[in-house]
Amino acid sequence: MGRSRETFNKKDVRKKKEKKRKDKLAKKMAKRDDDIKGGLNDMIAYVDEYGNITDTPQDPADKEELNAEDIEVSIPKSDGTQQDKTRTGTVTNYYDSKGYGFIRDADTKESIFVHVNNTHEDIAEGNKVSFETEKGQKGLAAVNVKVIR
Repeated sequence: MGRSRETFNKKDVRKKKEKKRKDKLAKKMAKRDDDIKGGLNDMIAYVDEYGNITDTPQDPADKEELNAEDIEVSIPKSDGTQQDKTRTGTVTNYYDSKGYGFIRDADTKESIFVHVNNTHEDIAEGNKVSFETEKGQKGLAAVNVKVIR
């Protein structure tokens, strides 16, 4: 039995398939070699004492020992001394019909809510007042409000 005659086109297709298979195998081998070279050590990054990312680890001799109690993660506790809580300010807005208004603190210039139940006498817009603050439902609220004459 003789070999069937292959046309030029069939030979060409067979050669292209063979070349494509060899190229794919070569790429696979090259990728495998690259994976062996680049391992976990190439992916590790270090952070220096200033927060910069580097590729070299810090020298153990340069490390500074810290005491865990010295690290503050919240507001430090007060030392127990009582501060004068009485503040002064000016009534900027006051609505008689509704019974509330706002006082502008003389020192901090912040606006503090005041309700008619927390006043000792009638107040009006423009009055200079002395007051104390406490935490209200939506922020600071003025209590013990007195008009300064």
